[in-house]
Amino acid sequence: MNVPFDHTRFDRLMDEAGVDAVVATTRFNVQYMLGGYRYFFFANMDAIGLSRYLPALTYRKGKPQESFYVGCGNEAWGSDVFPFWVPDVQHVSWSSADTARAVAAGLRQRGLDRATVAVEKAFLPADAWDILRSELPEVRFVEAQKLLEAMRAIKSAEELALVRTASNGIIDSMLATFEVSRPGMSKRDIVERFRLEQTKRGMVFDYCLVSTGQEFNRAPSDRIWHEGEVLSLDSGGMYEGYIGDLARMAVAGEPTALMTDLLAEIESVQQAARTAVGPGKRGGDIFAVAENTLAACAHKDQMFFVAHGMGLITHEVPRLTGTGPVPYPADHADASLEPGLVLSIETWVENPEAGFVKLEDTLIVTEQGWEAPGDTGRGWNRPKGL
Repeated sequence: MNVPFDHTRFDRLMDEAGVDAVVATTRFNVQYMLGGYRYFFFANMDAIGLSRYLPALTYRKGKPQESFYVGCGNEAWGSDVFPFWVPDVQHVSWSSADTARAVAAGLRQRGLDRATVAVEKAFLPADAWDILRSELPEVRFVEAQKLLEAMRAIKSAEELALVRTASNGIIDSMLATFEVSRPGMSKRDIVERFRLEQTKRGMVFDYCLVSTGQEFNRAPSDRIWHEGEVLSLDSGGMYEGYIGDLARMAVAGEPTALMTDLLAEIESVQQAARTAVGPGKRGGDIFAVAENTLAACAHKDQMFFVAHGMGLITHEVPRLTGTGPVPYPADHADASLEPGLVLSIETWVENPEAGFVKLEDTLIVTEQGWEAPGDTGRGWNRPKGL
């Protein structure tokens, strides 16, 4: 049996958490545990009929041979071309309730009807949750999120290759978009061009945070990009589910002295943060080094810094701060960084004269220190011919 993740490590994590079985129901955790599979039919929308697509992969601690997968009624279209390692595949579900009943039956058949079972509570529909508790009244259900997140934290060589492709694809798409964008285009026009550039490179467009001129709002809109103004693109795009999350800048014409100074200050913080990245280094020291550098910048009162883990989702292990824009506890600030972790490091300034200026980079922790895929286009990019 060729299990595509480190199931020995997962068994250890489950044992430490006192968990007998895990039921994964998010598309990203199912993808991870199935070695890269996502059902194409529900790639963009979960809803169908009166309910929704709810895949479920159940893994029993120490007994991967007793794992089972519950998929949609027509999901043989997917598994026929992407065979699973899971020995028991049940394509029987046309609703979240169907999935819950099949999971409950599978747990009973394996003698787990009095076990401790971890489920993804934030991603489990209410009807499925009600059925699981009703059909398995003696099961102790606990939260699976941190357990599954810990399993995904250290990326394999194959996963890191996908992160590199995603990061390079984002930057290539940004630079191509900057080249063809022109004053007079709306933010919505620019984002659409960016989407097309990502799609041409085999990526899945997720979102684009965009700002132009002196505004700080980063939603796509009809606001026009004018001559002499800044343009900021900050995008989450995916390659085979893995995220590239980077930001770069452009200007319509020549940057002012202020713009040049702001981007230089941001770059100084970004480069300083890298010195704190490496195996064995304390994760929270990334913030300490970056904030010390930021404190020496002329525009420090307008500047912000954050670093976070990423991979199949945009904020995952390691969580290094409890005061960032996405609220969660800094569970890993005192832990050592390990090779295979992936970080997003970002610094920005909100200046009322120049506007929103930002750099964001992806860093992979390596045995030697760090690697930064997509590490180009860091200065003031310009439309081609302007």
